Amino acid sequence: MDRKWMFASRLSKEYEDGVKEFRKFAVEHAKNPSRIICPYLHCCHLKVVNADELEEHLICNGIDKSYLCWTKHGENRKNHINNDFHDNTSYTPKEPETTYELDEVEDIVNVIEEDMRDCPQMFDRLTTDAKTPLYNGCTTFTRLSAVLKLFNLKARNGWSDTSFTELLSLIKDMLPQDNVLPSRMYDARKMLRSIGMSYEKIHACPNDCILFRNEYALLDKCPNCMTSRYKKNLVPSKVVWYFPIIPRFRRMYHNEQDAKNLRWHADERIRDGKLRHLTDSPQWAKVDHDYPNFGKEPRNLRLALSTDGVNPHGMQSNSHSTWPVVMIIYNLPPWLCMKRKFMMLSMLIPGPKQPGNDIDIYLTPLIEDLKDMWNKGVEVYDGYTKESFLLRAMLFGTINDFPAYGNLSGYSIKGKYACPICEDNTDWV
Repeated sequence: MDRKWMFASRLSKEYEDGVKEFRKFAVEHAKNPSRIICPYLHCCHLKVVNADELEEHLICNGIDKSYLCWTKHGENRKNHINNDFHDNTSYTPKEPETTYELDEVEDIVNVIEEDMRDCPQMFDRLTTDAKTPLYNGCTTFTRLSAVLKLFNLKARNGWSDTSFTELLSLIKDMLPQDNVLPSRMYDARKMLRSIGMSYEKIHACPNDCILFRNEYALLDKCPNCMTSRYKKNLVPSKVVWYFPIIPRFRRMYHNEQDAKNLRWHADERIRDGKLRHLTDSPQWAKVDHDYPNFGKEPRNLRLALSTDGVNPHGMQSNSHSTWPVVMIIYNLPPWLCMKRKFMMLSMLIPGPKQPGNDIDIYLTPLIEDLKDMWNKGVEVYDGYTKESFLLRAMLFGTINDFPAYGNLSGYSIKGKYACPICEDNTDWV
């Protein structure tokens, strides 16, 4: 397929036709048409969109012009024809002349290398920033390490974006003229985009019937209630935010200290017959007995799912209810597993009304990942033992109040038999 349209004006008919052909090509070769990698430059080949969002991004914002071989959309690099036009416009990252080995930067690059194995151009840009000195002759900071240090200060001290931009501009003026420090908050954030947490925005039926993904990805109306997927101007009526868990588990195990903590329950806990950790519980022992292949690997994860409605607006008179879904990792020591750093937000289910018993519709992407981790496992590098292994995970329990328990389990928590333990023997008189 001709690539010349990628360099045409976005207002031209040639570019519009090219985008439609690209969309058709991407959908035909996608394993899941609702999860297509977006080659819009600012998405950095990291964001996953559906076919409609793909076309919208490319029409409104443009395509990454260096993406000439569509390997992330089903094209085989070996069969790609390098014609004269391709040769003249191909993108080859330049190797920096000077390299510096900074432990903190190497750790970050090593952690995300596996996550970006299908995104070579973005990874090349990141490694280049990690090796480029802040200015000619600087042996202390690289472009990446300097921005990371400044972002840490911003986060710890609560600086606004405006004040941070002013600080960057001032520091850039203080440094030698050949410095490569970004002068704006926007540029600094764009540098670190690949390090951040990836997410998926999934359109949902306003009446909680379906998610517009998989077989429903290309529909404009809900097949159950016939409600439109969009408001005016193709704005989705309801959007669920999903933060994929597998890349985040990979990153945790890449970190040596986190990988060590994730096997604390097997290596370091006190074993005196007392209930000091969930590992000492009968439920943990039952899992080990029923699934010995799972239990013999101490690094396999046992997770809890916690969810409940919150009012993000903080007004008691407003009945808006947004449901965050948080994963708790029980492998960790008891003083860490409930720390905010290790409480993993995996999904945001929007309001204004609570999902009720239809919460299972929204949990589908999370459950699919959990099933894959239980049935197949994922290959992960352990930074503590310096080896790769097959990581599996299971949902060990849930944390919720009684109404949320009813929504999650599908059990009726009202009426004569409301107790899920007593059931028919509930004393309701």
